[in-house]
Amino acid sequence: MPTYNRADLAFERGQGAQLWTVDGRRFLDFGAGIATSSIGHGNPHLTKAIAEQAGRVMHVSNLYRIPEAERLAARHVANSFADSVFFGNSGAEANEGMIKAVRKYHAETGHPERYEIICFEGAFHGRTLATLAATGNEKYLAGFGPPVEGFQHVPFDNMNALRSAISGKTAGIMIEPVQGEGGVRPCSDRFLQEIRAVCDEYGLLMALDEVQSGMGRTGKLWAHQWAGIEPDVMSAAKGIAGGFPLGAVLAKEKVAQFLKPGTHGSTYGGNPLACAAGNAVLDVILAPGFLEGVQRVSAHLWRGLEGLVAKHPSVVEAVRGRGLLCGLKLKPEVSNGDMQGAAVAEGLLTVAAGMNVLRLAPPLIITEAEADEAVELLDRACRRMTPSTAKVAAK
Repeated sequence: MPTYNRADLAFERGQGAQLWTVDGRRFLDFGAGIATSSIGHGNPHLTKAIAEQAGRVMHVSNLYRIPEAERLAARHVANSFADSVFFGNSGAEANEGMIKAVRKYHAETGHPERYEIICFEGAFHGRTLATLAATGNEKYLAGFGPPVEGFQHVPFDNMNALRSAISGKTAGIMIEPVQGEGGVRPCSDRFLQEIRAVCDEYGLLMALDEVQSGMGRTGKLWAHQWAGIEPDVMSAAKGIAGGFPLGAVLAKEKVAQFLKPGTHGSTYGGNPLACAAGNAVLDVILAPGFLEGVQRVSAHLWRGLEGLVAKHPSVVEAVRGRGLLCGLKLKPEVSNGDMQGAAVAEGLLTVAAGMNVLRLAPPLIITEAEADEAVELLDRACRRMTPSTAKVAAK
C-alpha cells in the first residue's frame, strides 16, 4: 500500500554502522532503522542467538510458559524500577498496553472516573487509534474519525500548564524523556523530577514512553535514570531486540497486579525467538563499560556537531537531544528533507524529525572514528545546503 514515502535505496547487507546497497554503494548508517538497530548490523552474538533459537523453537504462544521470556523479564526487572514486564511486538503496542494499565489501575482502586491522561505537545506515541489520540497531531488524526477520548495536551516542559490541566478525571501523565519524532527535544531532569512529585501529590501514575530514548540510547539504560526518578509504568521497544520486533511494558507491582488473565494479551508477544534476541542485546548493553562507551562516543560526536553550528550558521541553528539521540535544528530556509537528501548524496543515512530537525540515532556501537566520518559527511551536506550554493548543488 502507498503508506510510505520511501527513498530509492535497497540494502542487501550491513556490518556494524555500515550498510551496502544491492548495487554496491556503501553508507554510514546514522539512522539505525529509526533508533532500532541498537548494537549494529550483523552483530555476531545477536545473529547467532536468533539462528540457534530459530533452530529450536520460534513460537508457541502465551498459552504456555516461555523460558526465554521469563529470563528476559527477570533481567529487565533486575536492571530497572519495574517488578514485572509484559512483552508485545512494537512501540505502539507497548504504549497501548501502558495506557490500559494506567486506566485499569484507577478502575480497580475505586476511581473509574480517572481515565484521562495528560500528554504533551510535540509527542509521538504510535499509529494506533489510541496512541494517535495520545500523540495529538492533527495531521496524523485526519480522516480516521473521532479521536479516542481521554487525552489532554499541554506545552512540553511547562509545569504551570501541567498543573492547570490536572482534574478529578486525571489518571496519569505520559511523557517521552526525549521527544524523537517531535524534534529531538529533551525535557529537563528537573521537569521529570517535578512530574514525579506532582504524580505523588495527586495520586497519579507517571507513565514514561522510552520507546526511542531507552535501551542505552542516552548513555544510561533508560533516559529517566539521568533524573534520578522512577516511573510507575514505562513502555519500551525499538532497540530492545536490536531490530527484531519486540516491545515491552515495564511496571511496578501496584500497577501490574491488575492486568490479570483476560485483561490484555498478544499472540506473538514475547515469543521464544523475539526474547532470544532481547537477551542477546542485553548481553551486549549490560556488559561492563558498554554504557560508559556510549557516553564517551556521544560526547565526542556532540563536539563535532557543535562545530558544524559554528561553521555553518546559515544552515544549522543548534544541536539538541541527549546521548546518541541527537538532532540538528536547521534554519527555517533549509528543509530537513532536503538536508536528509544531501546527506544521502554524501553517503550518510539520517532521519528527519519534527520542527525541521535532522535526527541522528546511530547504532550504539559506533566508534569515535565513525562519529568523525559522520561529521565530515554532514559538513559536506551543509556545504550543499548553504543558501548561496543550494540551487547549484541541487542541479
